Amino acid sequence: MTGLRKEFPRISVKTLCGLFGMTPQAYYKKKKTLVSRRQIQDTMLSFVQYYRSKAPGIGGLKLYNELRSVYGSGLIGGRDTFLNLLRSRHLMLPPKKPRHTTDSNHLYKKYPNLTKGITAQYPNHIWVSDITYIWIEGGVCYLHLITDTYSHAVLGWVLAPGLQADYTIQALEQAISESGGGNLCGTIHHSDRGSQYACDAYVNVLTGHHIRISMTESYKPTDNAVAERMNGILKCEWIYGMSLFKDEDDARQQIAQMIDFYNNGRPHMSIGMKKPMDVYYGEVPGKCMWKKEGKKRADDK
Repeated sequence: MTGLRKEFPRISVKTLCGLFGMTPQAYYKKKKTLVSRRQIQDTMLSFVQYYRSKAPGIGGLKLYNELRSVYGSGLIGGRDTFLNLLRSRHLMLPPKKPRHTTDSNHLYKKYPNLTKGITAQYPNHIWVSDITYIWIEGGVCYLHLITDTYSHAVLGWVLAPGLQADYTIQALEQAISESGGGNLCGTIHHSDRGSQYACDAYVNVLTGHHIRISMTESYKPTDNAVAERMNGILKCEWIYGMSLFKDEDDARQQIAQMIDFYNNGRPHMSIGMKKPMDVYYGEVPGKCMWKKEGKKRADDK
């Protein structure tokens, strides 16, 4: 005894292990495994925090695949174990609320589909219009598009904070300006049945240029296939592989570069590896090179 301090006898690791039916070798191996696993988890969580700082909306499966590509599956372990780790640290993203760009529950006139069985034969024969959402940090904005079916060229686009018809009309007016304006009686404008396309203001712009109005009659993506394909290319080849846009201005600047390359630099198999704007302004499109059998690859668009 030193003052009030009491000296307790030291017990060896061997003795303690014997009391619990364990060998010292098993104890040290277990201790090393626990420490190593904790270090691995700390590394994974640091990795998650880094990626979320760059792309707050990146999901658990994408994070897991990135971790495996960097550290290997042997070190990272199974997918479910990783996702359970995220859940235990409250790092799983909440389910995203579904966002709909089409509101067909309106009282405006709905027009018949004029594009059934028709293939575009020249520039400005059939335009397709669509709206798709673009995620940015802290929210979402909307890309309003007009695409020429014959050439696959994007003729008008507006990135906007909402779905209002004013923005859709701006994209339409860009397309009309690109086409030279005036009387476009040979043009069919095809869209879904959304209120943006059926409202009086939008219809007045179309009829003012003698553009015929066509709308889908169902909700199948194939009813507006060229527009859906354009959205898919934009997102799959560019946006999904990038960090989340910082804000609307950042998204607008980068999407402008994407669409410029899509129009002027990207060869399209559907027009014989020609560039959309070249075909739009007179170059004869080549033969469609899509594969007919089986599923088409993402780079065959």
